[in-house]
Amino acid sequence: MQPIDLSFNKMLPKYMPTKDKHIRDALINYLKDKYRFKDKTRIVEELGLNHGETRVDVAVVNGVIHGFEIKSDLDTLDRLALQIVLYNSVLDQATLVVGKKHLMEAMYLVPDWWGILVAKLDINGCTKLINIREATNNPEKKSSAIVKLLWKDEAISILEQYNCAAGFYSKARKVIYDRLLEAIDEPVLFASVRDCLIAREGWRPDEPPVLNDD
Repeated sequence: MQPIDLSFNKMLPKYMPTKDKHIRDALINYLKDKYRFKDKTRIVEELGLNHGETRVDVAVVNGVIHGFEIKSDLDTLDRLALQIVLYNSVLDQATLVVGKKHLMEAMYLVPDWWGILVAKLDINGCTKLINIREATNNPEKKSSAIVKLLWKDEAISILEQYNCAAGFYSKARKVIYDRLLEAIDEPVLFASVRDCLIAREGWRPDEPPVLNDD
C-alpha cells in the first residue's frame, strides 16, 4: 500500500459529522473549478455501471472517466466492497471522498490506485475537501464492462463509424456489445465510449449536467 501522509489530521476540527448532500455540493464545486479551463469535460451525477447495478456518485468524463464515490460520516461502508469491484471494471480512475469517521477503515479497503479526498467541516459549517492521495490509472479495466456504459443507439453509431453495423441494427444489446469488442481495437473503443458520454443528452431531466467546452 502506498504511504499516506496523515499530517492533515492537525487540520481537522473537533468531530462534526458530514452529510452526503454537503459533500456532493462541495465536490461539484471543486470539480467545476478544477476543470474550468479543460475542453470537452463533462461532470455527471449518478453514472450507472453494469446497467444500473451501481451508480457512481459523480463522474468526470474527458480524456478519462474518473469516478468519485462519496461516503459521508452518516453513511456506512457496507456496500463499498461491491462498489470497488464494479468501479474497478470500468473507470479509468477513481477517488473516494470520505468523512473523517470512516477514513482510516476506508483507505485500507480501496486499491492503491484510488485517490482519497477527506471531507471536513470548517468552523463556519462549510464542507471542505482535503486531497490525501491522487488517483492513478486503473490496471483492472474490462472491455466487456466498459461497453455497457453505452446506450444501444450509441453502440450502433460507433459500429457505423467503422462500417461494422450491417446486420446488427435489430440485434439484442448484448450481441451489439460483442460486435464492438470483436471489431474495434480497445484504445479506439474506449475513446469512442468517452466521446459518447460527453455528447450524450438526457442524463438527468431534472438537472442538466455540467459541460465545459470553452
